[in-house]
Amino acid sequence: MDADLLSDPFLGYSRLRERSPMVQVAFGGAGSPLWLVTRYEDVRAVLGDRAFVNSPANVPGLGLKDVRETTVRSMGVADEYAPYLLSTVLDADGEDHLRLRRLVARTFTPRRVQEMLPRVQEITGDLLDRLPVRDGVVDLVEHFAYPLPITVICELVGIPEEDRGLWREWGAALLRQDEPEGIGAAVAGIVDYVTELVGRRRAEPADDLLTALIRVHDEDGSALSGFELVTLVLALVLAGHQTTAHLIGNGLVALLDHPDQLKRLRADPSGLMPGAVHELMRWCGPVQSTRFRFAAEDVVIGGRILRKGSPVMASLVSANFDPRRFDEPHRFDITRQPDGRREAHLGFGHGLHYCLGAALARQEAEVAFTALLERHPHLSLAVPGDDLDRARMPGVWQLRSLPVRLTQE
Repeated sequence: MDADLLSDPFLGYSRLRERSPMVQVAFGGAGSPLWLVTRYEDVRAVLGDRAFVNSPANVPGLGLKDVRETTVRSMGVADEYAPYLLSTVLDADGEDHLRLRRLVARTFTPRRVQEMLPRVQEITGDLLDRLPVRDGVVDLVEHFAYPLPITVICELVGIPEEDRGLWREWGAALLRQDEPEGIGAAVAGIVDYVTELVGRRRAEPADDLLTALIRVHDEDGSALSGFELVTLVLALVLAGHQTTAHLIGNGLVALLDHPDQLKRLRADPSGLMPGAVHELMRWCGPVQSTRFRFAAEDVVIGGRILRKGSPVMASLVSANFDPRRFDEPHRFDITRQPDGRREAHLGFGHGLHYCLGAALARQEAEVAFTALLERHPHLSLAVPGDDLDRARMPGVWQLRSLPVRLTQE
């Protein structure tokens, strides 16, 4: 929560990285210190090595207490709802993780995502048509960057249109660590809502992912439990819109801050946009650190022996600015990955827990930037960059609002 680190994590975590490949830090209410892994190759190794597990229960022989429980309780989450945050597909390991991932993976394959392109373009165009502009200014987080991905993921999962505003409120509350009572209420609201929606959809099936998951559960509870069904929907909807929304917001600010790069992108959007989105994920990705992981055995990282059971967090922002991997990493360059397919950055993670919806997120961002820049050639920030309102939460880089001017003054 250091003010300088929150205001410029790119420089702050880079300083930590150059100090040491691993830094012992205190995080929230974790109780005991944990190790922050800072350098690209080490971060990639942690994310790809099965010697690191997401659940402390899967560290053999130690009976570890989950240090995250203290953090969750410190955020005001009631004991009955805490498991829904601590035991999702994001926290599962091994066969349990693969089982849950396979249930939804086909929805997010590149082919299926490509089939969704016309609908994503339609939603994007509709949102731009309806921007509530006042004196030439509009908040693009509230009226564009957020509604686009929440509409897409809710249509996929099966969240009714009239309920989507609730998810916006819950998602915003989860980012306010200084208001723990709001976090607890949001988690309870999400769990109770999804539980009720499962009952509704079971009575009235539809052509959506939720109905398909209910069918799996009802046909074979060992393939998907009722608890897992709720946590899967929770994880898909929250992860399926928050990251993309803030990639669009952060990315637009980065482009406006670099007019030379914006000019190049405007000149050749179809050729440069895929690579530009990858560079934006590296440069200003909204997720800057991973969830806790735990060493399931003694492991050597960065030349140091990490003892079995040690909690670890991988710093994505530090890795993505590591000069050992990226030439001039603090230089923003939309042509850094010219073919738009090679993914050197770790913004979407790596290994078994690589972001399930990465292809969809990239597509939504490409469509959003292309349409926005085409429609509004004179787009500019309506406030100084230093005055933008960002969430004060470690590990994320997210705008609460983004006022922009659509026309020349």
